[in-house]
Amino acid sequence: MRPVLITGAAGFIGFHLSGRLLDHGQTVIGVDNLNDYYDVNLKQSRLELLQKRNNFIFCRTDITQENSLRQLFDEHRPEFVVNLAAQPGVRYSLKNPRAYINSNLVGFGNILEYCRHFEVKHLVYASSSSVYGANIKLPFSVNDNVDHPVSLYAATKKANELMAHTYSHLFKLPTTGLRFFTVYGPWGRPDMSYFLFTKAILEDRPIDVFNNGNMKRDFTYIDDIVEGIERVMQRIPIANPNWNTTGGDAGASSAPYRIYNIGNNQPVELMHFIEILENSLGKKARKNFLPMQAGDVPATFADIADLERDVGFRPATPLEVGLQRFVDWYRQYEEAAK
Repeated sequence: MRPVLITGAAGFIGFHLSGRLLDHGQTVIGVDNLNDYYDVNLKQSRLELLQKRNNFIFCRTDITQENSLRQLFDEHRPEFVVNLAAQPGVRYSLKNPRAYINSNLVGFGNILEYCRHFEVKHLVYASSSSVYGANIKLPFSVNDNVDHPVSLYAATKKANELMAHTYSHLFKLPTTGLRFFTVYGPWGRPDMSYFLFTKAILEDRPIDVFNNGNMKRDFTYIDDIVEGIERVMQRIPIANPNWNTTGGDAGASSAPYRIYNIGNNQPVELMHFIEILENSLGKKARKNFLPMQAGDVPATFADIADLERDVGFRPATPLEVGLQRFVDWYRQYEEAAK
């Protein structure tokens, strides 16, 4: 069996997905540039755990580096590719747009090219709930219009979906885009709210609560995300010659192309989320209420009907369970770092 290539393997989702596939006997080629968008030590700690495993091969490179990426595909001939390498973060895209153009557009273009030329069986790639942008209809459905992004990050993720469709149409490359909804859990990203809140509360610092707390998010636990990815990998999309643009199914195509939402299908009010986190920590938060941030949206809510229908899976981890697991990990990680 040919290996799976995972870009962003030292990242939050990439680390967990690599571990799950290794558990199931799969050889994994992990790619990461180990950039300093957030604490490199956290990425190194994830990577060290993966490198202790059999059948994990790491290559430090950047998906924007065309020659090294070509050599990687040529040497390992992956059967499946999961592209999780990207510049994340809505707010950072206002400060450093070039990082998003390079990684999320140029880098993704390179991934598509080599998946095409090396006959990859299925490319699965990370999109984002951010593509729904100014959409106010809830829950967000893959059939909704997503032509009005409110951040450059969201625009690059929408562009990835369009680029993938073109390759599916022209070159019959099977592609599936996954719109992730607020992923959280152990080994998570330090720039995410739950991580920032936890650190601040334990250090007795106030937390910044945007839009005065009037926010809702569809928090999705990491184990649910990676199970969804693994199942989707094995469901290779096929062309539907009867599909047309008047049919209303924007998540499908006459090409071998699919789009799915992966979310918990249960939006939680931000103030309730903070209350659950306080209970997990056994400590109250000091709150600094602020207006809405540029590029942010007031609510996210995933319609996962297509995922359930096609893949037979729906995320199910309760927020209380997932947050407690994160808090337990965070305490252990911080203690070990002392």
